[in-house]
Amino acid sequence: MDDAPISRRRFAASGIAAAAVAAAGCLGGTPGDRETGSNGADGDRVLRLSLSEFGDALRDRYVTDPEENDPNWATGAFEAVRNATTLTTQYRKPFFSDDDDPTYARHDGTYYWLDSVVVDEVAVSRPVLRLFEPGETNGGSPEPTSAEALPALDQRAVETAHFAARARGNEGGMPVGLVQRGGYVYRRDDAASESDLLAEDGPDRVTYRDTVYAVEIADEEFHEPVYRATGERVADSPERMEAILRAEFVGARISRDDLSAEARDLLLEAEADEYRESHPFSEAYREVLRALHERPYMDGNVRKDAGVDSNRADLIRYDELYHDYRLRFVSL
Repeated sequence: MDDAPISRRRFAASGIAAAAVAAAGCLGGTPGDRETGSNGADGDRVLRLSLSEFGDALRDRYVTDPEENDPNWATGAFEAVRNATTLTTQYRKPFFSDDDDPTYARHDGTYYWLDSVVVDEVAVSRPVLRLFEPGETNGGSPEPTSAEALPALDQRAVETAHFAARARGNEGGMPVGLVQRGGYVYRRDDAASESDLLAEDGPDRVTYRDTVYAVEIADEEFHEPVYRATGERVADSPERMEAILRAEFVGARISRDDLSAEARDLLLEAEADEYRESHPFSEAYREVLRALHERPYMDGNVRKDAGVDSNRADLIRYDELYHDYRLRFVSL
């Protein structure tokens, strides 16, 4: 990228580190969205169960048909997988998938699993926008530019950089993932042609949400991964694809006929709204927890051990329908 347009406000980029935010919790982000109470006896909290039914076909949730819905994948990536040709992308994965959220797609009755692999690294210069609250301004300085008057690319940049500026005062936090290096990174190669802030005569100050900010832009070096689109054909029928998805995502398989009337009523209540009980649990609740393979919630040290199994799948199959379910300890 030609860095001439931002030379007016260029400053050294050395010594700048990206901010990181760590999340903490007793039980972590397991698929059942579990949460523990922090203090008190088991009688001070209840175990809440809720069910959410979403149909009889996992394909409706996990398989994309690019001809019906635009998945915003890299142009030509799916075609490259189908034709066994090479397509690479820089910084962003071609299918935006990861190990915990695989991507499946359909084309002409054939189903594909899609992914990517890192094949290289590229050093590239990118403009970084940071906003700061200015000190006293000279009376002859121009009026600040409203963010709403800027091109759409700059409006998004100002909004993101605003979160970083606000977080410096410890107010409201920031959206980690959007904010990078304390501001907004212009990653598009054509950004300079669509941005007013990156222009040589761009505004030095902007207003956003009734706050005046001083504009600072640095041209900094980034090391970005290069991804190659990968994938393979996995099924040639809806039934085979459904079996693959069940193996991938479904944990417990429950038959209504195998449950007592009390357990069936309990699940009906959990699906209609939610069901709650304190420990020690009733026999009906214990029956349901066993059917869900959630036995750690019934052992002698439920406060310590419940929720430690993070290897089960997200979903259950109750008769012919799939359900999400949530187990969460909540205070009374």
